[in-house]
Amino acid sequence: MRPLADLATEVLTTADGRAKTALSRQHAASWFAARARGEMPEVGTSSPPLRPARPEAPELRDPRDVPKRKPGSPAGRIALLHAVAHIELNAVDLHWDIIARFSHVSMPPGFYDDWVKAADEESKHFNLMCDCLEELGSHYGALPAHAGMWRAAEDTIDDLMGRLAVVPMVLEARGLDVTPGMIAIFEKAKVDHAVDSLKTIYAEEVGHVAYGSKWFHFLCGRENRDPKETFHDLVRHYFHGALKPPFNEEKRAEAGLPPDFYWPLADEIPPSYR
Repeated sequence: MRPLADLATEVLTTADGRAKTALSRQHAASWFAARARGEMPEVGTSSPPLRPARPEAPELRDPRDVPKRKPGSPAGRIALLHAVAHIELNAVDLHWDIIARFSHVSMPPGFYDDWVKAADEESKHFNLMCDCLEELGSHYGALPAHAGMWRAAEDTIDDLMGRLAVVPMVLEARGLDVTPGMIAIFEKAKVDHAVDSLKTIYAEEVGHVAYGSKWFHFLCGRENRDPKETFHDLVRHYFHGALKPPFNEEKRAEAGLPPDFYWPLADEIPPSYR
């Protein structure tokens, strides 16, 4: 197979969401087929684009300009699914980008196994959300979407440890906090396919946060740095704003994120973490 970094860049330069995720899943299958044969395919190096290719729709707007809709209404539920689809498509690119962008950094084979698996699962998640939207008479691209989601990637373009801290350990961890509430909205409305799809996403996102924590701690160990202090420094440097509770402490702990990592960065800090 071709070098993994080249495959990652091919995904990043594919614009259409369904085509991007099909290519992502194809490349992931090739990687894991080789790994199952006991091979370690070449990772290589690549020069990925600053920003991934995107379809003409949805229109990307400043977060303040994306219309707010009541989540309990049919239109609100479609908007919620559309927002999740947009997040998942960005996540596909973020996971391939960490492979391509940092392919010059020497990492163990498990690093690539983890992020290829995460990219493959995010591709599945995007398609699940698209299927749910189409069942409800809509589609991805029908509504405007958040333009700021790639900012974390651009901010950490030359800092692998910063990327791990901000993307899986902050942004994806936030998904663990909010997804149970989304599931409840669709359970109340009896939209079973959306409930099942969101439960799949919720279960698998724990693993993605865990990959971030695992490789962040690996790099801290290699550089003889304190993980908690380094995490706090990097998040304060790269993340724009404070973390917002409530936090899903159980799932965060399952993913390797103890409370003393994130509570000191919250906008409401309990006395015990000050």
